[in-house]
Amino acid sequence: MCPMPEGHVIHGLAHRLNAEFRGKEVEVTSPQGRFAREAALIDAHPLDQAEAWGKHLFITFDAPAPEHIVYIHLGLIGKLNVHPHAAPVGQVRLRITDGTTAADLHGPQWCRLITEEERAIAIGKQGADPLRADADPAPILDKVLRSRKSIGSLLMDQHLFAGVGNIYRAETLFRLGISPFTPGRELDREETQAIWEDLVDLMAVGVERGRIDTVRDEHTPEVMGRPPRKDDHGGEVYVYRREGQPCYVCGTPIRLQVMEGRNLFWCPGCQGEG
Repeated sequence: MCPMPEGHVIHGLAHRLNAEFRGKEVEVTSPQGRFAREAALIDAHPLDQAEAWGKHLFITFDAPAPEHIVYIHLGLIGKLNVHPHAAPVGQVRLRITDGTTAADLHGPQWCRLITEEERAIAIGKQGADPLRADADPAPILDKVLRSRKSIGSLLMDQHLFAGVGNIYRAETLFRLGISPFTPGRELDREETQAIWEDLVDLMAVGVERGRIDTVRDEHTPEVMGRPPRKDDHGGEVYVYRREGQPCYVCGTPIRLQVMEGRNLFWCPGCQGEG
């Protein structure tokens, strides 16, 4: 199963949509037909702003209708492709185009047209997003420090860490030498702050490069003299999808266990047996 796109992907899409369409009166259609009524309400109006909150994308149009915000969640199989304008290919739920560039949405978990009030409610359900300058991590870190749940479980909770997914969970904990099985209440304030700061740094790199890279300079293929990682999701990582392979730091085989319904990868040598 493909992993759900993590927050850096959604933020990258928001940046691209703003760069291509912000301030332009765009054509909005639903070639597939399933979003036709909603598309007609915002068609030929300026795209005001695209904004990401965690794994949620909001595209606001300067349109008179109360419902003027496209709310997208890609889910596991959704794709939003931005490309030179051409005829739609496949089942395109939503198309935004200025005649030169097109953004085509395929197979989202949902695509809805909502109001400002509905957006506020949706955002209110999200936790702190490491990629947002206005994020306040203090309340969620306080909750972590009071929780009996493992930090591996807590990092997957979108009501706490918005946009963080399976890869960032595994990689951040490895980089900090924290066992994913440690209850939140057994961590200290410095450890939780370090988790947040590492997520901020790693996810910003993800937006910049368009892939997840988590290895430090001394563990890159060039320095270690090893082959680059070959994986559908790209990027150089320490533990994600490296079950049975030797840890780059200590040589211990990477382990795999299901946690919160998702595959968790960790190094028993660097992070403990669990």
